[in-house]
Amino acid sequence: MKQTSNNNANLIDEEVMNDFISDKRRYYLSEFKLYDTDHFVTFNIVYIDTGKNEITVAVTNEGKISVCSFGLRQDEEGWYFEYGRTFERIAVDGFEKIEED
Repeated sequence: MKQTSNNNANLIDEEVMNDFISDKRRYYLSEFKLYDTDHFVTFNIVYIDTGKNEITVAVTNEGKISVCSFGLRQDEEGWYFEYGRTFERIAVDGFEKIEED
């Protein structure tokens, strides 16, 4: 995937970003679970701000829920953000749509 040649590695080619904008609705409230050494941390996508290259997620960690924003990045494997002290890479494509029963 293309990135701009600007000094800021986080700036993303406008054409690539427009493709992502048209597809981001499918991610709304999608869920991802991360095993963090002794418990699961659950992420639900709340909003993706392509203008700021930012993703907002609801994070459920040990019964506590918080809403956090992270820098949205892109590499050859796709869109991701980094979480925690170890900067764990969380791939946006790793999120799954939760179906209501």
